Amino acid sequence: MSADPAVAIRSARRADVFAIVAMLADDHLGAGRERFEDPLPDSYYAAFDALQRSPQIRMVVAEDQDGRVVGCLQLAVLPGLSSQGASRAIIEDVRVARDCRSRGIGEVLVRWAIGQARDQGCRLAELFTHQSRVDAQRFYARLGFQPSHVGMTMRF
Repeated sequence: MSADPAVAIRSARRADVFAIVAMLADDHLGAGRERFEDPLPDSYYAAFDALQRSPQIRMVVAEDQDGRVVGCLQLAVLPGLSSQGASRAIIEDVRVARDCRSRGIGEVLVRWAIGQARDQGCRLAELFTHQSRVDAQRFYARLGFQPSHVGMTMRF
């Protein structure tokens, strides 16, 4: 892994949606739930627009020196009553382009999110990864995350 993956983290733009969806669709789980086609279904752009309007959510991308989007994540900061009224950060949709994995880009993205969470007064950061993503679980553990909950999902 490169010590300096030479990426810039910036807010995602509408023009990045295609690259983001490509990364979301590029594994065994995403292939079954995403519709990665050209043009993308309008639902992706409507969802992106809704994210942009929310003051508590940020979608960011990692951009390489050539201007290519090579990673992404979504960070939500949520107020709460538990933990003595602590805000919490929820880190989701962490992805790195297949040909750019194992270069430290995911680590740069997650550490950026942790820094943002701390700067915004969060007392904890949470993330969820599918039980089949064993490599991702090892990655998050290496960054200091600990297994703590049993996640449950209901799709509609």
